[in-house]
Amino acid sequence: MAKVKIATDWLDACAGCHMSLLDIDERIVELVKHVEFTSSPITDLKHPPKEGVDVGILTGAVGTTHQEEVAKRMRERAKILIAVGDCAVFGGICTMRNFFDKEEVLRRGYIETESTDAEGKVPRSEELGKPLDRVKAVNEVVKVDIHIPGCPPPAKALWYALTELLQGRIPVLTGDLLTYE
Repeated sequence: MAKVKIATDWLDACAGCHMSLLDIDERIVELVKHVEFTSSPITDLKHPPKEGVDVGILTGAVGTTHQEEVAKRMRERAKILIAVGDCAVFGGICTMRNFFDKEEVLRRGYIETESTDAEGKVPRSEELGKPLDRVKAVNEVVKVDIHIPGCPPPAKALWYALTELLQGRIPVLTGDLLTYE
């Protein structure tokens, strides 16, 4: 039987949700018997394959044009798309930026702070993309099939969701699998 192909990526995120994936601990050995991680920021497989994957996992909010494109590409490639963590599901702490004008945030972050360089320039990079006017949850950009909230979500919720998918079932997260901190 062919292994289930999984691709993961993080957007505007702290990496905590990907660490929760690693927190499934020794069960990851069992998992890799059934799945192939085709790309992930926590591996050396950084560039997703052009062909499709069975499961796409996105963590983090969408705050730049680059992140918006990453989310759209993942949706195009993935049969099932999972938004993992409060930032991906709700926009999370990243949406605090939405209370301020985008240019004001860039000016304060890169020009007016004590830690900025003497030139006081806002970095511009095509690779990073341009900041969006407002930070969004993933489902505001693309269709999401499964939402796993938490900051970060507990490893047991990720393990449950992945094992349910391997059994051909859509996971239904119950209260004991969610965090409310």
